[in-house]
Amino acid sequence: MKKTREILVTNDDGFRAKGIHVLAGMLREYGNVTVVAPYEPQSGRSVSLTLDKPLMIERPLVEEATETLGSLRVYTLSGTPADCAKLGINIFLHENRLPDLLVSGINHGSNASAASIYSGTLGATVEGTLYDIPSIGFSINTHDENPDFEGVLFYGRQILDNVLRDGLRKNVYLNVNFPAIPKDQIRGIRMARQGAGRWVREFDHRVTLRGKHYFWMVGEFEDEEAVGAPDADHHVVDSGYISIVPHRIDTTDYEEMERLQKLWHFDS
Repeated sequence: MKKTREILVTNDDGFRAKGIHVLAGMLREYGNVTVVAPYEPQSGRSVSLTLDKPLMIERPLVEEATETLGSLRVYTLSGTPADCAKLGINIFLHENRLPDLLVSGINHGSNASAASIYSGTLGATVEGTLYDIPSIGFSINTHDENPDFEGVLFYGRQILDNVLRDGLRKNVYLNVNFPAIPKDQIRGIRMARQGAGRWVREFDHRVTLRGKHYFWMVGEFEDEEAVGAPDADHHVVDSGYISIVPHRIDTTDYEEMERLQKLWHFDS
């Protein structure tokens, strides 16, 4: 008898976000779906974990499998995306198995370029990759609460089919960013590299009526890429393509390690 595929889903926008509902619905075509999502939005949390207070979990929804769709169970957690991925994996471990796939998203907002460093969406995929679970982060380049997900659904299935057929290398996860344009305007899918850039003038300094100083994070993105750099992920998306960046857990710069070993001589 063919084994039913088990899929773990999370996000950083919280369980109420439309993106995660769209994603879970699509993934039920591929197997049984377990959602563990933050109760509140957790954007920018990267791989942070909650270590100073207990995590509260609720199980508000269970749907049985149908002839065409896998089952669905949904948990909400008072933690970060990495907490959600970790707890979801442990739910499976208590069942003496691991998920066959982890997918995080669909994030409302780009996670291209430097955003990938801060992303809670990708923080969850890092956690899955640590357990050797093929892991993917999906994001769409808009903060609209109700964007057009048709392009994500159409091309997302193509990406999932390829990952499930060919797998991913150990310690590698995928960062997939979709342009926020109609499906028939998307030009295709491109492999890309993480773009270079940073945010500047990030804080708006304000003063309360009682003279207390505070800051709101705002900021402007400063693009460090040459205009039109064809393989930088944020330029790929701006050009109307879907970008796929394979990221590695091991962030060691081996070339620099070798260079410094030749230059620096420490007393043993």
